[in-house]
Amino acid sequence: MKFVFKPIGIVRSPFKKKEDIKKSRCIDPRGFDSVRGELAIYKEFAEGLQDIDGFSHIILIFAFHKSTEKKLFAHPPYDGKRRGVFSSRSPHRPNPIGFSVLQLIRREENVLHVQGVDMIEGTPILDIKPYTPRDQKSGAKFGWLEK
Repeated sequence: MKFVFKPIGIVRSPFKKKEDIKKSRCIDPRGFDSVRGELAIYKEFAEGLQDIDGFSHIILIFAFHKSTEKKLFAHPPYDGKRRGVFSSRSPHRPNPIGFSVLQLIRREENVLHVQGVDMIEGTPILDIKPYTPRDQKSGAKFGWLEK
């Protein structure tokens, strides 16, 4: 089975290349929380943004378009151990798909101003979903991250 995706827009980010993300993560792992950027949605999809203004957060689904490696193990920062890729946020995945929960600051026509950006300039946007009460899970556990 093969899937073909058409991007609905691109990310405008202060991170211009992959190395910029790595440097930022080394400074402060929660540093992405304050990073601002824009989601420029192509005009043909702009009508789909109707009613998004009322949400404080959105789920961004994107392609790791610069990731060329596919690995089943990752070495997450600040951990020092080899972990299964599916227990990490590594871009080196069998399918190079990522997601982030971003704070929605405001909308200006087809551009969403967001905070919490952890992807590079030009990242293709595959989909946007609202972050809803359904997404908040009580009693969630965070595996090896809880240490």
